[in-house]
Amino acid sequence: MPKNGDKRRVLVVDDEPSILDSVATSLRYEGYEVEEAMTGRAALASALKEAPDLIVLDIMLPDVNGLEVTRQLRSSGVRAPILFLTARDSVEDKVAGLTIGGDDYVTKPFALAEIIARVQAIMRRSLGDATDERLRFSDVEMDERAHEVRRAGHLLELTATEYNLLRFFLSNPRRVLSKAQILDHVWHYDFGGDANVVETYVSYLRKKLERYGPALIHTHPPGRLHATRTRVGLLRCRYVPACCSPSSWSPSWRWWSLTPSPTRRCDRFSLARATNRWRPTM
Repeated sequence: MPKNGDKRRVLVVDDEPSILDSVATSLRYEGYEVEEAMTGRAALASALKEAPDLIVLDIMLPDVNGLEVTRQLRSSGVRAPILFLTARDSVEDKVAGLTIGGDDYVTKPFALAEIIARVQAIMRRSLGDATDERLRFSDVEMDERAHEVRRAGHLLELTATEYNLLRFFLSNPRRVLSKAQILDHVWHYDFGGDANVVETYVSYLRKKLERYGPALIHTHPPGRLHATRTRVGLLRCRYVPACCSPSSWSPSWRWWSLTPSPTRRCDRFSLARATNRWRPTM
């Protein structure tokens, strides 16, 4: 995240107003200064007038497509890194974008958390800001240059997959991340194995982190609303996790009682501070 007083400029280009507004708003929330453009010509004019630190560029634009915009920017000496937004998911299209000077791509539809994470990663790589080489949350610190992770000063021994998983969490603190997002980022696009590998590695990572402090990785089951009647006949609603199911109840109860359901598994996770007291584990 940029420091106050040192905001980095991001140019967001998309001809769909809803996408343009949501991406731009999310980046502003993260502290970036954002310029918007809805056409390729407007993007060229903005970038050539003042080169941004990064460009989020839709490929399918109504006048000049994103690939041609990239060619013209590169030929004009604009070296700002480019994150492509594309509805095309063929290997040929992705290679074409990266070959002409793109730095990364996101396939539509996408999650805003993914856009933020990729923007932050590109910024770290391209700008070489020493302060960005360390990711921190609570008492966890990741030194990307040394490839080391410490919690409360203790060095953690992580596998390559555990390291990449933690880096994704540290890049998205307090955000609820789906299993699909984690697979896409940590295991990449061509992963074809069992999706439950995410839960397995989250468990491994939790154990290593919790050896030196309270829980930071939390599970968020998908949910639904259940309605019940109170004694006086009023309708009340309560959020019920989808990995639980309503059990027996009586008209005198205001809420469902919940029992775990072994047929549903939780598939969303977040990195957040713990509220309970911690005791060291051996």
